[in-house]
Amino acid sequence: MPETGNALEKPRVGLFVTCLVDSIRPNVGFAALALLEAAGCTVEIPLAQTCCGQPAYNSGADDATKPLARAVIETFEPYDYLVAPSGSCAGMIKAHYPELFADDPLWRERAEKLAAKTHELLSFLADLRGFRPRNVLCKATAAYHDSCSGLRELGVKAQPRALLDAVEGLELRPLEGEETCCGFGGTFSVKYSDISAEIVGEKARNVEAAGADLLLGGDLGCLINMAGKLRRDGARTRVFHAAEVLAGMADRAIGEEA
Repeated sequence: MPETGNALEKPRVGLFVTCLVDSIRPNVGFAALALLEAAGCTVEIPLAQTCCGQPAYNSGADDATKPLARAVIETFEPYDYLVAPSGSCAGMIKAHYPELFADDPLWRERAEKLAAKTHELLSFLADLRGFRPRNVLCKATAAYHDSCSGLRELGVKAQPRALLDAVEGLELRPLEGEETCCGFGGTFSVKYSDISAEIVGEKARNVEAAGADLLLGGDLGCLINMAGKLRRDGARTRVFHAAEVLAGMADRAIGEEA
């Protein structure tokens, strides 16, 4: 059984799935659910959840963001924790919801209370639950990319590496520029596509130079962006969310393709 530290013995977690996971890679959501349950949590996935509003917020459309933020706050208020397999979505809720409602005392207070119990998945598992995967196998070499929001807004750096270090057969290799933006940035990649392409091109070259079988990370937007570039370049590197490896799902996917 995983160690759970001094946190609530059986916390009730609301899993914020995120738009990208729901629409593009549901396997990440299944992995997050499995890991949270293995860490001793009671997990619910509220059907009323919506987009966190980050794309609109980053575009300066606060009036369009506020209804989405209110819906998220109302949906996740009953839970002990909101946990998301995404540093960008967790960062939006934790860091920017209070800013969004700075001039609205009632909603600011509700936003601050939700922010205080909002966590990115990998840091929640490592820091609050003291979780370490057991009997998980992934025979591969891997490089890890630190996403901007998770790293700079939430301080997610050592936690995923500590978790991945417990996976049998997995060797982490250094990645030059591991903390450098991949060029996605949500709407940035659309508004400034030429700049985005140059940034992800450099990232892809660094990934290939690392010579790893896998590229891992904790934010699906970044992973999709880098996976697309690597595929266009003909690279053989496979791209996974770290949760998929920790839940034992990546090794099965690799085995099915072998």
